[in-house]
Amino acid sequence: MAISYNTNSFLFILVLLLLVPINHTLNSDDLVSELTVLRSRSSTGVIHLSNRLLWQILSVPVPRPFTLLVFFDSQKLHSDSEISLPKLKNEFLVLSSSFHTNNPDNKKFFFFDIEFQESQASFALFGVKSLPHICLVPPFAIDFERDSIQMESSDIWRHAESMAEFVEAKSEHTVGTIHRPGFISKKQRMCIIALGLILSPFLVKKIVSGNSLLHDKNIWMAGSIFVYFFSVSGTMYNIINKIPIAMMDRDDPGKLIFFYDGSGMQLGAEGFTVGFLYTIFGLMLAFVTHVLIHVKNRNIQRFVMLLAIFVSFWAVKKVFYLYNWKTGLGPIYG
Repeated sequence: MAISYNTNSFLFILVLLLLVPINHTLNSDDLVSELTVLRSRSSTGVIHLSNRLLWQILSVPVPRPFTLLVFFDSQKLHSDSEISLPKLKNEFLVLSSSFHTNNPDNKKFFFFDIEFQESQASFALFGVKSLPHICLVPPFAIDFERDSIQMESSDIWRHAESMAEFVEAKSEHTVGTIHRPGFISKKQRMCIIALGLILSPFLVKKIVSGNSLLHDKNIWMAGSIFVYFFSVSGTMYNIINKIPIAMMDRDDPGKLIFFYDGSGMQLGAEGFTVGFLYTIFGLMLAFVTHVLIHVKNRNIQRFVMLLAIFVSFWAVKKVFYLYNWKTGLGPIYG
């Protein structure tokens, strides 16, 4: 999404360019101490970057003793579902929080977010023309527009794990394991436990009397199929990492993409499709080994066996087709 600047932004940049070469007296250790304090006040370790703070950073002679990773934000664009800034910012916050959890004593890498309405001059200084935009500022950067390393859109549109790979590839720092908050809050867990305690006498009575769903074999059979599908489709991974079922086509906002072409990202629909094909294969195998053997008519057995083989072969062929299409590691057969 393109952004436009106020003319006052460029006047501010001109003032910065005139003042920064003159004022090189700011002690880098003092600035690092200030940044460390600001970081400690944030629950995620992200520092809000203002024009004044950026001026202080510019005042430090290169090479600076720290590296910056900046997320460019705009509250006015949060309602735009095409670019999903709130979701991307949340992944950035997860990245920052994980970095500081894994590297609590690191004072050489700082995470920043900057708001367009507050700091248009800083946006212009970085040469930001559209959002989303994330860039890494190395210690030797003098011209922030020219010397900063912009994160590729393919990394931004994915998740904190991809952003971490970018940081580790472009800097000498290691992010470590990505720590995500649980999808059930502490208050919700307490409510579930309380409800379980209240209902426990009733449930125990039903189980002891043998009059419960736990004694219905059909429920167990359906539950087994569900667990199998849940496992092979990667549903838990989708829940933990908040993987969308589909994503909007950036070239055609009115179109949804259910299969992402490339091995760097997988959508929920892809996992469900492969899980469905695996489930078909598993059901065919279970039917042949547990049901078909009780059929006494040999002709029916042979016919159903051939049909099960055909369906299983089709399902496996589609799995290989999707795998080859996704990774590009082998030929694709229709």
